[in-house]
Amino acid sequence: QVQLVESGGGLVQTGGSLRLSCAASGYTFNTYTMGWFRQAPGMEREFVAAISSSDETTYYSDSVKGRFTISRDNAKNTVYLQMNGLKPGDTAVYYCARRGYRASVLVRDGYDYWGQGTQVTVSS
Repeated sequence: QVQLVESGGGLVQTGGSLRLSCAASGYTFNTYTMGWFRQAPGMEREFVAAISSSDETTYYSDSVKGRFTISRDNAKNTVYLQMNGLKPGDTAVYYCARRGYRASVLVRDGYDYWGQGTQVTVSS
């Protein structure tokens, strides 16, 4: 069965860095676009970044562009999110997801499997 397991979250001060990892199993990892989303308390889950399977094209939300970098290691079945210059507004639970439907990489509806999430807290 498909499993996505995130790790790497934690508490960091403003301006700090974290690297999230998402280990995938149960399917052919290198044939699927992967994405990261986040959800703050009381807010909708929002798109953060995505990386395609074919040519590793990357996509970012405007709020993280220039600070976050998504990458993947197909040999390890893992997708990463390097987060630099963290701000209190980045505080959220971060989820990785597999894009399994023919929809924009920017929307939740395009993703069919989700991890359990990892908490990122940025203190001011």
